[in-house]
Amino acid sequence: MSGPAASGTLTLGALDLAALLCSRVCHDLISPVGAIVNGLEVLEEDNDEETRTFALDLIKKSSRSASARLQFCRLAFGAAGSAGAQIDTGDAEKVSRGLIEDEKIKITWNLPRELRPKNQVKLLLNMMLVAAGAIPRGGTLAVDPVEGSPGFRIIAAGLNARVTPTTVELLAGAPGQTVDAHGVQPYYTGILARECELSVTAVAEGETIVVLAR
Repeated sequence: MSGPAASGTLTLGALDLAALLCSRVCHDLISPVGAIVNGLEVLEEDNDEETRTFALDLIKKSSRSASARLQFCRLAFGAAGSAGAQIDTGDAEKVSRGLIEDEKIKITWNLPRELRPKNQVKLLLNMMLVAAGAIPRGGTLAVDPVEGSPGFRIIAAGLNARVTPTTVELLAGAPGQTVDAHGVQPYYTGILARECELSVTAVAEGETIVVLAR
């Protein structure tokens, strides 16, 4: 599902892009929703108190996870208001912490709280996903503004931090790449950056990965 545009930038048709983004969201929700269903089945079938307590804990944890993912996806992928709408960066921080921050990953958020154009905030959230993906074993994410630009800088630091060449090329919209349900997220990040008249990159700097839009 891909092809080069006349400008040399990889492009997808609107229907393909929508389908792949929907697949990405569904993939993110399958695990917690499936766990909720499993927990409910245990409650219906097992009267052992210890097992029921475990099932309730599973349902609560999975419900929180599903809610966090939906809230994040609503801002990162959804319409989030009418054309030209603005979004509070405080909301972006809240959903980022809800989805990404846990015992493995800590976020340092240095952006001022302000209203930003919708696509800039969507870009920021998608950059957060790219940066978090660079530290699968955990670490830290530092989120900063870029002086003289409406863009953002996210520094991902963690054991064996890395970004794949495919992700780098998808961010740039390099022709020749195949966009699937896994690759659509960095590809979409690049689209958002170009809509904001910015360029987004992910590069290794020492033992960190810097995801930068400017």
